[in-house]
Amino acid sequence: AVVNLVGILTERGSQSFQGTQGLGSANIAQVAAEAGISNFVQVSSIGANKDSRSNYSRTKGEAEAAVRKAIPTAAILRPSILFGPEDGFFTRFAEIARVSPFLPLIGAKTRFQPIYVADVAQAVAAALSKPEAAGKTYELGGPRTYTMKELLQYITREIDRPRMLLPIPTPIAAPMGYIIGALSRLNPFFGPPLTGDQVQSLKVDNIVTGNVGTIADLGVTNLETVEAITPTYLWRHRPHGQFQPPHVDETSRVDA
Repeated sequence: AVVNLVGILTERGSQSFQGTQGLGSANIAQVAAEAGISNFVQVSSIGANKDSRSNYSRTKGEAEAAVRKAIPTAAILRPSILFGPEDGFFTRFAEIARVSPFLPLIGAKTRFQPIYVADVAQAVAAALSKPEAAGKTYELGGPRTYTMKELLQYITREIDRPRMLLPIPTPIAAPMGYIIGALSRLNPFFGPPLTGDQVQSLKVDNIVTGNVGTIADLGVTNLETVEAITPTYLWRHRPHGQFQPPHVDETSRVDA
């Protein structure tokens, strides 16, 4: 069996969306097909679409098409944003909050359905072992949906670093992102805080649509929540680390 997990969030140095996600997936699927492998799992993303204005989402869509052409029995998994230790979302914004007095808020009302990386791993294993998953597509989302604003508020509250959320309209954020992204391509060691492609992605909700299969259809239930898992690694970003009591949301307390 083959599981293709290769993907990038930003283009840096010689790593491009087209080369890494589009052409890369096509090459892997072709080699697997030539080796006679039919049990193939392609990990894509919610929002993958060959017609998307986002290069990230477009190449994810192209990758899905290339994989299915080479291996019709391939299972395609489309997770929402993943969370877990050293993730690229919660950890990333926590790191920014440690050094910045504000957090940029782009796409405040865009909705996400974060899913725990270990739950996605179970879905991959299930897709490999269940014959009925062959040739099907599944969208993987966690038990709750959040807006971008709600997620940033949660992160700053959890690490006990109150920060102003600075709304940036898309017409302003997009050119800023493209300039920052272009500069990052020149330095492979520089991870851009924002790219124009990410701004394009923030225009569309990143949640399960119900148009294809779900993680429950793969037999994976009792999904972990953001609130249960992220405190186990975000404590590193509190002013006093593990010795600082976690934030208590007074609005959710129930008096005895």
